Amino acid sequence: MTTFLLLSVLAAALLHASWNALVKISADRFLGISIIVFFAGLISTSGLFWVGLPTPASLPWLILSSILHIGYCLFLSRSYATGDLSQVYPIARGCAPLITILLSWIILQEVLPPFAMFGVSLIIAGVILIAFPHGKKSIQMDRRTLIAALTTSIFTACYTLSDGIGSRASDNALTYILWLFAIHGWSMGVIIYFKYRKTAGQNVRQYWKQGLLGGLMQLLSYGIVIWVMSHASIVLVAALRETSVLFAMLLSVFILRESFSKIRLLACLVIVAGVICTKLG
Repeated sequence: MTTFLLLSVLAAALLHASWNALVKISADRFLGISIIVFFAGLISTSGLFWVGLPTPASLPWLILSSILHIGYCLFLSRSYATGDLSQVYPIARGCAPLITILLSWIILQEVLPPFAMFGVSLIIAGVILIAFPHGKKSIQMDRRTLIAALTTSIFTACYTLSDGIGSRASDNALTYILWLFAIHGWSMGVIIYFKYRKTAGQNVRQYWKQGLLGGLMQLLSYGIVIWVMSHASIVLVAALRETSVLFAMLLSVFILRESFSKIRLLACLVIVAGVICTKLG
């Protein structure tokens, strides 16, 4: 992976952590994430006229990914409803690369070089370590929160692989990205209408600034990731993207006033070491 692609993924990680923080501070987490996705869809729709139709080969992956992204939004919002950003986010993101590695090996026969794989392992270990800042004392957490976070990681791994394959099947990664977000955004718009029928219009008008900012960050963050996956290993990109937990941890400490510890500092160093190893590998 080139230095430019590496820095692109790290920038995407910062954007990803930022829009997740917007969801966490929302009173209704599902509404918060739904409006962000809806506005990302609106922004993407405006660009469809410039990219044309998606290729037939990418259509199945677009449909599959849209379904998987909806599942991701549902369980992510559930986990945030009862858990801290600094704990839920690392669990949901840290377990996803493990599943991605397995699926990528089975479906694509994609295997990383040993040193790069070691780096990926360090990133995953550091990410999960951040979720338990006080050792054994912090392992206890609400069972529903843990199940929701782990389910989120499954959806994350599946849509990551689906989008990686879909972007490669598309003639242009940008075409795939815009169509994916447009389909996903309008799908969430329909869900908002039926779930919040009496207040749907009011909610959109009330939270449009948050939705526009979050939607732009979501579109840029995952759009960059999909573009990089069309040029580099899906497993490697999936692991590097999880460095977003570093930014999520900083946001949770300085903005949400969640706890920090020496273990989390150690986890940060482990993740940084993992990034260096993946680059050298």
